[in-house]
Amino acid sequence: MMNKLSFKIGMLFFVFIVLVEVLLFFVLYTNLANNQVDEVMDNLLARGNTHRDVLEDNYSRSTMDHVRIMEAASDFVVVITDTQGQVLVKSNPIEYEIEQVIQRVIQAPIDSKGEIVEKRWKDKKYIASDSLIVIDNEIKGHVLMFAKTNKVKNMLDQLSYQFKIIGLLTLILTIITIFILSKLITAPLKRIKEASEQIYNENKQIDLNTKRKDELGVLARTITRISKDLDQLKAERTEFLSNISHELRTPLTYIKGYADVLNRPDLSGKDTRKYSLIIKEEAEQLSLLVKNLFDLAKVDQNKFDINKEWVSLCEIIQSVTERMRPAFNEKQLTIDTKCPADLIALVDPSRLQQVLINVLDNAKKHSYENSVITLKVKEDLQHINIIVDDEGEGIPKEEIPYLFNRLYRVEKSRSRLSGGSGIGLTIAKEIVESHGGVIHIDSEIGVGTTVTIALKKGEISE
Repeated sequence: MMNKLSFKIGMLFFVFIVLVEVLLFFVLYTNLANNQVDEVMDNLLARGNTHRDVLEDNYSRSTMDHVRIMEAASDFVVVITDTQGQVLVKSNPIEYEIEQVIQRVIQAPIDSKGEIVEKRWKDKKYIASDSLIVIDNEIKGHVLMFAKTNKVKNMLDQLSYQFKIIGLLTLILTIITIFILSKLITAPLKRIKEASEQIYNENKQIDLNTKRKDELGVLARTITRISKDLDQLKAERTEFLSNISHELRTPLTYIKGYADVLNRPDLSGKDTRKYSLIIKEEAEQLSLLVKNLFDLAKVDQNKFDINKEWVSLCEIIQSVTERMRPAFNEKQLTIDTKCPADLIALVDPSRLQQVLINVLDNAKKHSYENSVITLKVKEDLQHINIIVDDEGEGIPKEEIPYLFNRLYRVEKSRSRLSGGSGIGLTIAKEIVESHGGVIHIDSEIGVGTTVTIALKKGEISE
């Protein structure tokens, strides 16, 4: 329970809000309490000043008795003294604490015509005010008003009780609000956690709310994309391993089978040479496949080395075409090259040859006999374009986006003799992009295929 995110968020909110509420309640209570105490004291002083004003207008025994009778019926105590402290009129019996106040006032007269002379309501039984009776600029006496402090204390106790009730209700509402908010906040995170566990357990049924516009929505969309990418990666990995197993098993089966044939005692010399040649070809094919797999591994590890140097692009093209001409002649294909003789490029010669050999080999495999394969180089302001056209069977448009995927074949039933291993274009794309360029394929069924290698002119040519 305590390790749950909702509990931690709830406790964080609870502590923070409670601290804020306690501070606000303390300030509010203090202000209200002080205002109530000040109001009682101001009322006490005002009553004393009123009696003083009456006595200043008519300073007589009958007026004093009138004041005494008025206050005797109230909750206040009035004491009228002369300047020597002699009590002239009192509305209630004089207690010891009242006597102390009278003596203090006589010994240390106030500076104004009226003020509070005892305000320690927490410690004393009475609070008191003193109003001077001044007639013709001569002090005639004092009007002392007393009020019991329990009145103030009862009022503050009532105020404190009300604050406790309000505070308790506020605390309950705070807990309920925090509980609801923490659930609302953590509910998407809980679903994301469950989705992550589903991804880990290879459960593909993931349903997250990706319509939110906040950070949780972004996280949900990211988790969803990761889930889809992982599903695709798992499918590709399974297909990749299946295809690799097939690609490795085929030449090994040929090698093993023909090696067994070579062990026959009645095998003629002609058949021996024939089967030995087949074993050699299969071993070369296996070696090429392993080399391509190593190249793929370097791509995945970002260790695919490109060593550029200034070379004649036409010399590379001529070298590749001469190397492949016997294979073209075997299928009665014509290769036509067009390249500016003075074109110099900054490339990795061996890697670019690898790309051209792969592209031309694919063109050879899928071209009709007695057709023409054209390799031409064109320049524009920004690029050098190497274009390979064939007059072959073409590729369905829906298959073109997947041609650079690993071990992908347009026709899954093709043998590697007609369809290749499906790795060459993947490596070719990586080589071209490592040179800062792009490779693009256009095709039409029954018409042919065009492969365009576009290299940025600023990066590879002077």
